[in-house]
Amino acid sequence: MQVYNSEEEQFEAVKGFFRENGKAIVVGVVLGIGGLFGWRYWQSHQHTTASLASLSFDQVMVHRDNSANTSAFIQANDNSYGVFAAMVQAQQWVEKGDFAKAKEQLLWAQSHTKDDNLLPAIAIRLARVQVQEKQFDDALKTLDSVQKGSWFAQAQAIRGDALASKGDVKGAREAYSQAIEASPSPVLKDMLNIKLTNLAA
Repeated sequence: MQVYNSEEEQFEAVKGFFRENGKAIVVGVVLGIGGLFGWRYWQSHQHTTASLASLSFDQVMVHRDNSANTSAFIQANDNSYGVFAAMVQAQQWVEKGDFAKAKEQLLWAQSHTKDDNLLPAIAIRLARVQVQEKQFDDALKTLDSVQKGSWFAQAQAIRGDALASKGDVKGAREAYSQAIEASPSPVLKDMLNIKLTNLAA
């Protein structure tokens, strides 16, 4: 550490420091302030965008029977709201018996989220639709992504259905048994036991 003999020497040293580094300090301060304002603007913009998307989503859900509005909302919202809307619309197509359109919506939802909580739910619904369309191999492939967690029992139940439909009784029995071992809901467990009994018949 440098020791100065007088206040004048100290003052001259400070002046010299600012002569050499003044521009860099000013640029740093300007960039820091600009970055702070930029960050706050971005956060405000994100909050506003999310609020508008939430409001629009609520309106779409109120009038969800209007498939054109729902489709327009989905295409305009490449986010979780769009994914939820696509899942709702897929359910509506299932209820109308249009499994091809339901599958289209679920595939869109699957490709537009990385949420580990949503992906298994989408996979389960997609596999059910694929089984309805007799696309058993596609359903089995879809279910490969659900290997653990709370969705596993349902995934194995659907896997058993797909394998049974393919004539693979042994594979179906194993899938149903794994589903039972995964502690499913009482209703699903009863259904699985009935399916296992039917396989033995």
